[in-house]
Amino acid sequence: MKWIKSTLALFGVLSLCVMFIFALQDAPTDENFEKKLINEYNVYALQVPNGLEFAGEAVPLHNPDIYERMDRELLVNTYWQSNGFLMFKRAKKYFPIIEPILVKHGIPDDFKYLAVIESGLTNARSPAGASGVWQIMKATGREFGLEVNNNVDERYNLELATEVACDYLKKSKERLGSWTLAAAGYNAGMAGMSRRLKEQDVTSYYDLLLGEETGRYVFRIIALKEILSNPDKYGFNFRDKDLYSHVPTYKVEVDTAVTDFASFAKGFGINYKILKIHNPWLREPKLNNASGKKYLIDIPHEGYYQTN
Repeated sequence: MKWIKSTLALFGVLSLCVMFIFALQDAPTDENFEKKLINEYNVYALQVPNGLEFAGEAVPLHNPDIYERMDRELLVNTYWQSNGFLMFKRAKKYFPIIEPILVKHGIPDDFKYLAVIESGLTNARSPAGASGVWQIMKATGREFGLEVNNNVDERYNLELATEVACDYLKKSKERLGSWTLAAAGYNAGMAGMSRRLKEQDVTSYYDLLLGEETGRYVFRIIALKEILSNPDKYGFNFRDKDLYSHVPTYKVEVDTAVTDFASFAKGFGINYKILKIHNPWLREPKLNNASGKKYLIDIPHEGYYQTN
């Protein structure tokens, strides 16, 4: 037994020596620290592209202030990789719904990126109460014809909300004079932008001194447009099958009250959860509809979901 103990002791000493040698090899000396920085992880400065524009209006990158603000948004959104990937995935799913509505209203295609920075293409709700993909305030939604109450909130209906966003942007462009200012006005309000332009005696968004949020707003839109339009250039690698796909639906007209959407959904071979995924504007498990209004409810085509 004695020799076994001696052998184990010797083995322990040798193990400690080996561990010490490896520890010395991995010690953070200046030399190997720099080597790891070079070989294991790289962060690159980005070149701000020449000729950036929004809705056909040039970004004045010759201005050093404008250049630095554009550079900031490109860096922030390129190196926030997880968020960037989600934007690529959701864009594949929702842009095909948004794009034809923009075309119908004569709104430049670049405004789909406004929806990206407003909500991340989700049905978000802000602390101020702005809701849906287009982050429409309750009063604005009602002003432009949306039904907004506890039972039905059409700000969460992507098609209807996009129509309202288009109407608002056209009105803003007419009042403020450019698409860039109309985009900024979507964030700060038409009246707010008009007041700032008058107070500072300028006519361009890029000449205004603005608060942090509105001051970054248009640059963020342009940065997302640039990155989402050029994934390889900014280091995003994926296949088309890695992106989210739109589930095709058909519309069912309802002009009466619905007392139980769970039972209603089962009649179409789906469950309440799936019904809500495709109709988030239905805010309660029932539809009051005392007025007999006609609603269009989206039902996914058979085979896309399985229910127990």
